[in-house]
Amino acid sequence: MEINKYYDIIAEKLTGWLELLVKMLPNFVVAVLVLIAFIFAGRLVRNISDKLLDKAIKNKSLSSIISKVIYIIVVTIGLFTALSFLNLDKTVSSLLAGAGIIGLALGFAFQDIATNFIAGFFMAIKRPFKIGQVIHCEGHSGVIKHIGIRTTELTSFQGQEVIIPNKMLFQNPLVNDSENTYKRIDLNVGVSYGEDLERVRDIAIEAVRNTPNINKNKDIDLVYLAFGSSSIDFRIMIWVAFKSQLEFLKSQSEAIIAIKKAFDKEDIMIPFPIRTLDFGIKGGEKLNEVLPQIEMQSNLGEKSQRNSSS
Repeated sequence: MEINKYYDIIAEKLTGWLELLVKMLPNFVVAVLVLIAFIFAGRLVRNISDKLLDKAIKNKSLSSIISKVIYIIVVTIGLFTALSFLNLDKTVSSLLAGAGIIGLALGFAFQDIATNFIAGFFMAIKRPFKIGQVIHCEGHSGVIKHIGIRTTELTSFQGQEVIIPNKMLFQNPLVNDSENTYKRIDLNVGVSYGEDLERVRDIAIEAVRNTPNINKNKDIDLVYLAFGSSSIDFRIMIWVAFKSQLEFLKSQSEAIIAIKKAFDKEDIMIPFPIRTLDFGIKGGEKLNEVLPQIEMQSNLGEKSQRNSSS
């Protein structure tokens, strides 16, 4: 009797499930077809968006990621639509709630990574720099080698590979040397207080007129800055064509050489730093007056030591 009772219970359950499966079979078929249709639609949308975005923003990495995100969104919509055909509305609500919680947790956990991705997205749209250009940011300088969605790679002027997070480039001041055709050389020089400053100005300007890559359409400017500790300081400003960082430094080097040669030829002195030494407790005493006193004190000390020892 007990065995028949359990058998009837199991048979009833299986019969109920079988009836439910037969009733849900059309919905299941429709759900599968809907999901397959959304998968094909997602692939089609992904391919189209990838081509359009690649032409619009000209960043393969960014366009590929956006296209994949669009594909995932389309397939996710298809999955939830298929579940709704199976009358699994509560399951859909639970999945949405769970996805929201997981997304919030991941957002906090990978905040820096997400920030770099967002920064890379906006930089790809704005395009503040291009591959091959020279940039300076937060102490890092070099030629751009690769622009990624999360990081940007530079080759420094010393040949080192530098990987910079896009957040740093997006949030901090950035200098793009390659956007300007010309760049100014600023040279700070000092001359002796005994020199004729007008004569120095004319000689210095004439000396740098043949600097390599100089822009002859711009004036060479020279201004005196301050009375220094051992010299009168001035700054000479020269505009040169910016072809590369190395060419710029070579032009600057040639300008320094030209000024030094011109000053040597015209007997203009670029003074060394001067230090004044004070001797004695009052200060300002001459060395030849202080030395005899020191020698006298030293001799008296030696005599007293001899007397005490004897």
